[in-house]
Order: sequence, then C-alpha cells, then structure tokens
Amino acid sequence: MKKKLLLIPALVLAMGMGVVSAQAADFKVDVFIYNFADTYTASVRDNMTSMFEEAGITATFYDAADHQDVQTNQIETALAKGSDLLVVQIVTTGSEEAAQNIVMMAQEKDTPIVFFNREVSDETVVMYDKCAFVGTDADEAGYMQGEMIAELLKEDFDKYDLNGDGSISYIMFKGELGNAEADGRTKYSVEEADRILGEAGLNPLVYYDPNNSDKFQPCNWEAGLAQDAMITALGTNPFTGDAPIEMIISNCDDMATGAIEALNEVGYNKGEDPMIPVFGVDATDIAVQAIADGKMTGTVLQDAAGMAECIVHLCANVKDGKDLMAETDDYIIDENVNKFRIPYGVYTG
Repeated sequence: MKKKLLLIPALVLAMGMGVVSAQAADFKVDVFIYNFADTYTASVRDNMTSMFEEAGITATFYDAADHQDVQTNQIETALAKGSDLLVVQIVTTGSEEAAQNIVMMAQEKDTPIVFFNREVSDETVVMYDKCAFVGTDADEAGYMQGEMIAELLKEDFDKYDLNGDGSISYIMFKGELGNAEADGRTKYSVEEADRILGEAGLNPLVYYDPNNSDKFQPCNWEAGLAQDAMITALGTNPFTGDAPIEMIISNCDDMATGAIEALNEVGYNKGEDPMIPVFGVDATDIAVQAIADGKMTGTVLQDAAGMAECIVHLCANVKDGKDLMAETDDYIIDENVNKFRIPYGVYTG
C-alpha cells in the first residue's frame, strides 16, 4: 500500500443536497454515499474530505439515505451539471442493474467512475475502461474474525462455556442480505473458527437457536436492530438458563455495540465480569473504545484511511490528465479487472 498522508481535516460547507469541500478548484468530483448514518462510511468520508483538500480537488458529497432511486437521480443531476468524476458507494448490492445503469450513464458522458466499499460485480467494472472499484476482499474479514474467535477459546474454553456442555453457543448478526461483505463475514467467521477449534480437539460453534436454519439474525448493519434482536434472544436464552448465549459474532461494529447495549441492560459487558465475548468488524472509534473499556473482545480493522487514499489517488490521476489506473503498482489489484483490495487487520486493543 502507498504511505498514508497525515492530513488536516477540511472544512465542509452544506450545499443543498450535498456537502462541498472548501477547497476551490476547477476539477469537480461528486461522491455518492449510500447512507451518511453508517459509522464506517463516515470515517472514509472524513478521510476523503481532507485528502481531496490536500490534492486540490473540489468534492461534493451526497447522501442517498439508503434509497437507490435517490442516488441514481443525484448522479444523473451531477452528470448533467458537468461532473468530472463520479465516486459511488452503491446503495443496492443484491442486484447489478442499478450499478450497470450508472456505469452506462457515466460512459455516455465520458466521465470516469470509481465505485467503493459496497462491491459491484466484475461484469459491471469491465463494462467501461474508465471504471474501477476500491474495496476489500469480502471473505478476508470473516477468516480473520474466525481466527480471533478460535484463538480466544483455545486459551480457556471452559471459561466461555457457561453451561459446561462442551460447546460455545453463539448468535450471529448479519448485515445487508445479498451483500458480499455480509455473506463472506457470516460464512467464513464460523467456518474458520470451527476449523481451528477442530484441529485443537475442541467442538465447533453451535448456533443458539436450533430452529433458525440460516444461523444468523439479519440487522442491516444497524445498531438499533441488533440491540432489539439481542433483547429478544435473551428472552429465550438467558444467561441464567440451561442454554445461554455464550458469544456474539457481528458483521460490523455498529451491530456489535448495539448488542452490547442489550447486554448492559442485563448486567453484562459493562467493563468487568460478567462478560461474554463480542466480535465485530471495522475498528470504528466506538468499537475501539469499547475494547479499551473491556466491553468488547475484538474487531477486524477495515482501513478507512487506506480506502480513502486509494480513491483520491485515482481521482488525482484523472485531474492531472493521466489514465485512471496510472501509478497503481503498489496496490493490490485483481487480475483482469480494475478492482483494488485494501487489506484488513486484526484489532484486539
């Protein structure tokens, strides 16, 4: 990866439907965010804002508030006004239609486009030679989370086996249905944990609700939904019962911290015993503080600054009259498609 720049956050000014950086420049980038309320995305946006300022690029940020039709209209308007480059965090991830329509709109105007974070298909990216995606390996976070879980249990399995039945009962909070990141984190966190536990002669994880064949609770990345779901789950599987929930696995830190709020209501995870392990993804400021306070066990770092730096590098290429993919040898890029992969990292405090 390229060395990260240490930058001072840029002043931002509200401008109608978007937010425009204070840096004045002729080159205009329009950035379309799926939902300003998303904690991790806010971190990427903050990093982009300061890095655009440093690069001398005017950037306008738009909030789709989780509505694809709103985002598509915002993009159509920006193109009509002469946008020089589109940066898009797509709202709809379960279908390629929206992303491909946006690519065709950009191609018609000969405007480069960079998708980020919420993955679009290879087929979408290769539609247009001025298109790229900046994100992560969707499965890598799951594998890292699973390794963290297994290593913790290997240290003292009996400590976390509250009812002494030889297995750890968990609840899984999944992000958006049909989202590649959510699918990979849900599947591989448990599979990798079970693989390592098996090698150590320990039993695999067991989903707390035997009637739930999916083995996850969908909560759409939202803390409030996870908090409510955890309260409901504790109603049927309390810590004082014969089949307590012994671990929380979450696709993101927002849902993890929402679940912790529910645990706090029954006297758990307040920074001291009693506590059950809680694992998330993103290493948001709130999660990092929760780990420092002893309320959360671990998370997987999704590098917001690294993602923002890559996006701004591509934008600066176009601003300087270079090819979109110029000077990108230091990045991890998929074969045969312009997809950049920002590495994850384990964070346990």
